[in-house]
Amino acid sequence: MRAFPASLAAKLRGQVTTLCWCWRVTRKDGVVLGFTDHDRALSFDGTVFEAASGFTGSEMTTSVGLNVDNLEVDGALSSNRLSDEDLAGGLFDDARVEIFLVDWSDVVDRVLMRLGSLGEVKRGGGAFTAEVRGLAHYLQQPKGRLYQYTCDADLGDERCKVNLNAAAYRWTGTIDEIVSDRSILVSGLSGFEDGWFRQGLARFSSGAALGQSMEVKAHSVRGQLALIELWAPVRGPLEVGASVVVTAGCDKLHATCRDRFSNVINFQRAAHRRP
Repeated sequence: MRAFPASLAAKLRGQVTTLCWCWRVTRKDGVVLGFTDHDRALSFDGTVFEAASGFTGSEMTTSVGLNVDNLEVDGALSSNRLSDEDLAGGLFDDARVEIFLVDWSDVVDRVLMRLGSLGEVKRGGGAFTAEVRGLAHYLQQPKGRLYQYTCDADLGDERCKVNLNAAAYRWTGTIDEIVSDRSILVSGLSGFEDGWFRQGLARFSSGAALGQSMEVKAHSVRGQLALIELWAPVRGPLEVGASVVVTAGCDKLHATCRDRFSNVINFQRAAHRRP
């Protein structure tokens, strides 16, 4: 059972209350945002909770056992607090969410009602709806090594050991033409065969998309240019002349590990004994 401060419990039993809700969102990059449904900003624990933000929550329910308790929050997208570009770019993925019941007349009287993380986010019409998942959802995620036919290492990690900074696997090109918000023609990659960068990574090193990384869905040679198709649209407008660093991809098959990376010794497939 959740314990309430004595002073807050007394106010809850009163005929008139001065209560509101506060949400604190902590992103993976350390950015902290605060929101409240009160009509003026509140501040505690070093966080300013912005008023009139259009950030509201649904009914909270708590169940017994290890079932995942979910609720939804709705908010407005604005240029200085919550933008469509930031949500689309994944900056709020799995962000920590704390929900407080607060006495706005004396914020010392407050209680943490729910702790969780942001799940699925739906956007549209200048607003968003985000799922807040309880901590129990982490217990439903697979942990440990996955044994399967293909390699379960990530290309370039400590088990794979391939050096992705080597010139054979990493190259910087320049955007020559923008085909769509997730397809670009790049110069400077003509020395690589079709599919070399498929399932690799494209990281934009200049322009409006600076610092953003996207997985490569397809790579094909178009004369002196390379067509790079990404799995998702790029956050921020693409610009002709901007630089993009592309790293090789791996389909995690034994033949690819042997022929492309000469790295069979580190191939991470489970060994199977014949009867």
